[in-house]
Amino acid sequence: MDINVFKFCSGLKVLGYFMILLVAGIIAVSYYAVVVLTWGPQLLRGGVHSFLAFSILILFHFLLMLLSWSYCMVVFRDPGSVPENWRPLAEEENLEAGSSMQMSDNVVPEALASTWSSSDGLERKQTGYCSRCQNGKPPRCHHCSICQRCVLKMDHHCVWVVNCVGACNYKFFLLFLLYTFLETTLDTLVLLPSFVKFFTESKNHSSSPGSLAITFLAFVLNLAFALSLLCFVIMHASLVSSNTTSVEVYEKKKAVRWRYDVGKKRNFEQVFGTKKALWLLPLYSKDDFDNIPALQGLEFPTRSNVEA
Repeated sequence: MDINVFKFCSGLKVLGYFMILLVAGIIAVSYYAVVVLTWGPQLLRGGVHSFLAFSILILFHFLLMLLSWSYCMVVFRDPGSVPENWRPLAEEENLEAGSSMQMSDNVVPEALASTWSSSDGLERKQTGYCSRCQNGKPPRCHHCSICQRCVLKMDHHCVWVVNCVGACNYKFFLLFLLYTFLETTLDTLVLLPSFVKFFTESKNHSSSPGSLAITFLAFVLNLAFALSLLCFVIMHASLVSSNTTSVEVYEKKKAVRWRYDVGKKRNFEQVFGTKKALWLLPLYSKDDFDNIPALQGLEFPTRSNVEA
């Protein structure tokens, strides 16, 4: 009996919905430990204690708002789908001029597997053809076995957001990583005194076991996430600086010079846009989305043309 691996992969998507509940649960535990148990009561003490507690709670809620906003954008934003019957722009122009040969619906000429860069430095030609989607594959596009479709400039499928991370939501994913790291680091620091007191108060029975358990759990969870997220933040910062996706890392190692690396500034703008006011917000300006083809995931400038 043959086993369909791809059906098993698509079944992993169900796991993602439990991960969303897990994220909500971690946020709830952290909120209760930081706001209700630890720093909320400090507001009533007055003086320096109240000012410190107020500052911590404002920062906590500010980061939580940005974290939640970015998370929702990653979950609900389409990472980038290949248009139906997509062809490179140059080929469409040839078809309109009547100079292209008629293509079969199921057979794609070998010419479709080649690539070239046009005079404006954008890679126009598609790099392949997806037999499962029965459609062309633009540059840097990959088929996701879990979502069962091709994703533009696919980075990876993230089970935590029940979605692929691609050209149209990569910025939101990076901001989610950043704000989650900052939030968990803040929670770890502000819960550290309570964590130290945990061992004394548990012996003296000066606090309820439930409150001690929640504080202990919140500290351990936030510390673990902060340490692991630090590695991911550093890794993705390196990928952005070299204009590489997670699935392209191996391909980049084989290349002498990575063709999509057009300089750190341009690499950054291809993900975050040119509007500095929106860099730290899960938003794009209309001008950036219209004028930076890489944000749409179909065309990308190459290193050779930029240097020329």
